[in-house]
Amino acid sequence: MLMLASFPAIVFAQSPCPGIHVKIPNIRNNAGSVACALFESPAGFPTEFLHSATNIMMIKIRDSQARCNFLDIPPGTYALAVIHDENMDGKLATNFLGVPTEGYGFSSGAKATMSAPSFEAASFSYSGQNLDLTIRLNY
Repeated sequence: MLMLASFPAIVFAQSPCPGIHVKIPNIRNNAGSVACALFESPAGFPTEFLHSATNIMMIKIRDSQARCNFLDIPPGTYALAVIHDENMDGKLATNFLGVPTEGYGFSSGAKATMSAPSFEAASFSYSGQNLDLTIRLNY
């Protein structure tokens, strides 16, 4: 036991795995979950996340916020789409006019006007190191 005490503290410290860490604050309520979809190309962005996204995470909401951590992601250009799936049906609910009734958001502050933003509008460069992003949902 004395031998372990003489090891430098750095031996026991664990460095966090590099990745893209996404904070989603101010979620309307704790119902359902948050889906975070990471895309590496324009194919299917953002609506076809089940078929086209590189990585998808479903996260439980706690205290009106969520956090998605994409680890071991190679360097490159990516875009994120996030939805608050309140009714847990795996898609963004809309009204009869096609206007979303659940929260949604995109990386790089990309906005949806008459349609979803392009991959290019939501894209960001990732170097392979830790990257912290915040995506605020629109309701």
